[in-house]
Amino acid sequence: MPVLLGVACMEAALGALSPLVGIQLVRQSVPTELIGLITSAYFVGFLAGTLTAHHVIDRVGHVRAFSALAALAAAATLLHIVVRHPAAWGMWRAVIGYAIAGMFVIIESWLNDKATSENRGRIFALYSVVSWGAAGLGPLALNYGDADGTQLFALITMVLVCALIPLALTTTGNPEIGHRSHFGIRRLYRVSPLGVIACFGAGLINTSLWGLLPVYAAKVGIGAREVSVLLSTSVIGALLVQMPIGALADRFGRRPLMLVTCLGGVAVAVFVTLHGDPSFAMLLVLTALLSSFAAPLYALGVGQTNDYILRQDFVAASAGLLFAWGLGSSIGPAMAAAVMGPLGPEGLFVFLAAGLGVIALVVVARIIRRRALSPVQQSNYVAVPQTQGTYGAPELDPRGAPVAGPVLPPDVID
Repeated sequence: MPVLLGVACMEAALGALSPLVGIQLVRQSVPTELIGLITSAYFVGFLAGTLTAHHVIDRVGHVRAFSALAALAAAATLLHIVVRHPAAWGMWRAVIGYAIAGMFVIIESWLNDKATSENRGRIFALYSVVSWGAAGLGPLALNYGDADGTQLFALITMVLVCALIPLALTTTGNPEIGHRSHFGIRRLYRVSPLGVIACFGAGLINTSLWGLLPVYAAKVGIGAREVSVLLSTSVIGALLVQMPIGALADRFGRRPLMLVTCLGGVAVAVFVTLHGDPSFAMLLVLTALLSSFAAPLYALGVGQTNDYILRQDFVAASAGLLFAWGLGSSIGPAMAAAVMGPLGPEGLFVFLAAGLGVIALVVVARIIRRRALSPVQQSNYVAVPQTQGTYGAPELDPRGAPVAGPVLPPDVID
């Protein structure tokens, strides 16, 4: 429970910080293309953290590393107040991404160390609900009246610092740090091209939607309070749809569900684009639908890949899939913002429709080329959390074989 309290603080802070940065940049009249680069900077730092933060943990242990990374994230958050230049904000976002990635590696290693074969699935489920739920509640902080964001940045910093208190006060010893087997992107692509593409596309689409939705809203005249409701509804809706999608995927297969969700997302994005200026109530419904269609894509991609690998290779494969997700996340917001520049705010939904459409075409091509496994041969669908910061906890995923200790591969490119 102390660890999960830390998770709740981290996700709530991140859920408020990302839209706050976007809204403040719009108020400073920063070009949309530059806002996209700043949004992508967080995920560049996050990707770097997933690949290298374990060196810090090896050196000083979990508690000290977590405290140092939390302090680093808090300091970078406060620097948004001190230096308001957009280029500096890009650096602060990258630093925060790196620190948050390391903090999640520590948390998930800790949870995995305390999990047993009997309770691993329950711990994973609770961790997923806490991650999604806190991330969904975080944007509601935008309802706090603060025109220049100074007080909100300070409050978010306080919440980030509070994340280290439960772990700093624990009397439990540091968990052991283990090593993953070698399972890189090229090998994963040979095993399941669609799984890798789906995870890459999930990063491309979801981070663009959640990262630039505040920018879209601000540019079409929607206030910060309404933005908070939009984001919270989108994240909570994405959580609620996971189980129905999972039940259907286990019954009808990954690829049909992947195709349906992509085409559903295309339809919603095209409708928003053609409608031009929907009312807030309509936009609330449409963004919740779009998020619900796009959010399960990562879990479907992981499930598609997991169906073709051995159980003992699942954790190593998940690291490679996370790398694919991180690549998509690092370039998605920048690409979406580049489309929004010449096309205006609606360019976000043009980009989302195009991205989901390409993934749908790949799904159709793979259906034609490769016969699917029967539902009996498939593994079970698991709702993998992919919010602003969570790493995915592949060691806790009940589909994989139990492993000891931390989980980063020596080389995810292979």
